[in-house]
Amino acid sequence: MKPIIDPRLGDIENDASSTKSRSLLSLAGTLLTEISLPKLAVTWVLLILLPGLLLGMAPVVASIWLSAFFDRVEAFQAGLWSAAVLAVLLAVALFSSRRLFRLAERNFWALNALAVQPIYAACREAMRQLFEGRFAPDSAHLAKLRAAAALVSGFAICAISLWVLAAAWPSTLIVSDIAILHAPWRLARAALANSAVLVSAYVAVAALAWAIADATMDQPHDLERFDEEPRDGATSGAVWRVAHLSDIHVVGENYGFRIESGRSGPRGNERLDQAFIRLEALHAADPLHAILITGDVTDAGLSTEWAEFLDIVARHPAIADLIVMAPGNHDLNIVDRANPARLDLPTSPNKKLRKLRVLSAMATLHGERVRVVDEAAGRLGGSLATALAPFADLMSSFVDSGKPWFSQDLSDLWAKAFPLVVAPDREDGLGMILLNSSADTHFSFTNALGMVSMEQVRALEKVMALYPTTCWVVALHHHLVEYPRPAKALSERIGTALVNGNWFVRRLRPLAGRVVAMHGHRHIDWVGECAGLRLVSAPSPVMDAKDRDDTCFYVHRLAIGPDRRLKLLQPQKIVLAGLPKAQA
Repeated sequence: MKPIIDPRLGDIENDASSTKSRSLLSLAGTLLTEISLPKLAVTWVLLILLPGLLLGMAPVVASIWLSAFFDRVEAFQAGLWSAAVLAVLLAVALFSSRRLFRLAERNFWALNALAVQPIYAACREAMRQLFEGRFAPDSAHLAKLRAAAALVSGFAICAISLWVLAAAWPSTLIVSDIAILHAPWRLARAALANSAVLVSAYVAVAALAWAIADATMDQPHDLERFDEEPRDGATSGAVWRVAHLSDIHVVGENYGFRIESGRSGPRGNERLDQAFIRLEALHAADPLHAILITGDVTDAGLSTEWAEFLDIVARHPAIADLIVMAPGNHDLNIVDRANPARLDLPTSPNKKLRKLRVLSAMATLHGERVRVVDEAAGRLGGSLATALAPFADLMSSFVDSGKPWFSQDLSDLWAKAFPLVVAPDREDGLGMILLNSSADTHFSFTNALGMVSMEQVRALEKVMALYPTTCWVVALHHHLVEYPRPAKALSERIGTALVNGNWFVRRLRPLAGRVVAMHGHRHIDWVGECAGLRLVSAPSPVMDAKDRDDTCFYVHRLAIGPDRRLKLLQPQKIVLAGLPKAQA
C-alpha cells in the first residue's frame, strides 16, 4: 500500500538550508530570526574585541617597558639594587619580547583572516556579479571587467580604511607609562583605537596591493586542449591515473538529504557506493594510481557520517588503500545541519571534535602513506600515524569528555598536520600535497569561507624544493579563482572561492609547469588555466541532481614530458546512472 506521504521522498523540511531551493536573501532572513543574540555577543567579544584589545595594547606595553628600562639605566649609579632590577628587566625582555611580538602578530592576522580579506573579496565579487551579466558579452570583456572590479573595490576599501584611521587617530595612545594602568577604561579605549588604526592602515595599503595584483594577474580561462598522448620514450615511462572525487557529502541516514541540495540531490549514500563499485572495476581493468577526494567527505562532520563513510570504504577493500583525502568546509565548519543561524562559541568543544574526526579518519585511511612536514628541519617528517600516536590518549579523552577546552596541544596538532605529502616513489615521479583550505569559522552561515595559510604554502615550497625533478598534484577543497563564466547568483561566488586565492596562484606560478591543482567545492566540471597553472575542478557525484538524473566523476591521466613538465591528458569520464523513473 502506497503511503499518502512517502517519507522516503522527503519534504520541505529537508530544503530548509538548501541553496538550490531557497535564495540567499531567504536564508539570510531565517538567520536573522533564528540567531542567538547572547551567543553572537560572546563570540564577537572573543573573536574580535579581545584580539583587538591585545593587538592595541602591544605598543602601550612596549612603551611602558622601555620607559622602565631607561629609568633604571639612568639610575644605574644608585647602587646594587638598581643593577639587579636592570638585570631582571633585561631577562624579562629577552624571554618575553618575542612572545609579545608573536601574540600581537597572531591577533593581527586573526583579525585579517576574520574580517579584512573576506570584506575585500566580498566587495570585489559583488561588483563583478552586478556588472558581468550586462557588460561582459564575451570572455575578453569578462576579463577586463573583472580586473576593473578589483581595482574599484581596492580603491573603495582603501578610502573607507583611511576614513576609519582618521576617526580613530585622536583616541590612540602609542606611548605611555605605568600610570595608565590606574585608568583601565582609558587603556581599553586607547587599545581599541590603536588596533583600529593599525588594521586600517594595513587595509588601506593592502587593499590597493591586492587590487593591483588581482587586476594585473592573468585571468583564468578554459583549457583549450589537453596534452597529446605520450609517445614511446617521450615521457619518464609512466602515465598516472588519478580518480578525482569531491563533495560526496556522506549522510548518516539511509534516506538522508544533504544540506545544500535538499531534495534536489540523490537520497542516502547509494550513489557513492555505486561510484566505489565502478572504481573497483576500473582498478581491476587498468590500475589506478590514487583515488583523490578533495573535501566535503561528510555533509556536516558528524560522527555518524564518518561511520557511514568508513563502512562504505570497508565494503570495497580492493581500492581502500588508494584513497587519499583533504578536508572540506562541510567536514569542519557546519554547526547545525538544519539551522544556518547556529554558531559555536569559541569555547565550545564541537569545532575541535570535528577536526579530530577528520584527523582520525585520515589516519585510518592513509595514515601510513602520507607524511607531515618538519618545517624546523626543512624536510619531510614521519607519517601522519606516527605524528598522531603520542596524542592518541589525549584525543580519545577529549572525544569522551570535551575537555580540556583550551588544549594547546590539540590546537597545534591540527595546524601542524597540514600540508600532508604523498611522496613520489622516485625522484622523477608524481607526488601529492594535501592542503587544508577551510577558514576557521564558528558560524554555519559563513561555513564556506576558504583560505590557505602562509605556513602551509611555505611548507609546500620547501617540499617541492626537496624534489626538484618531481611533479605534483596539489589537492585542496576550495577553488582558487572564480571560473571564467558569469555566475547565476551572488550566492555562488560570495564566500566560496579562496579569499586569498589570487595570492596563492601567484605563489604557485613559478612552479606551474610541475603542478596541477585539483579541487572541488563548486560541484562543477571544469578544467582551466590561470597564470600558467592548470586547475581541475571535480563535479559532485551526489549533489545538484535528483535520483533519476545521471552524475559523473573523472579519472585524470597525468604524464611527465621530456621537458620535465607535467602533462594533463584527456581524462576518462565515468557516468553514474540515475534510477529509473518508477524508482526515483
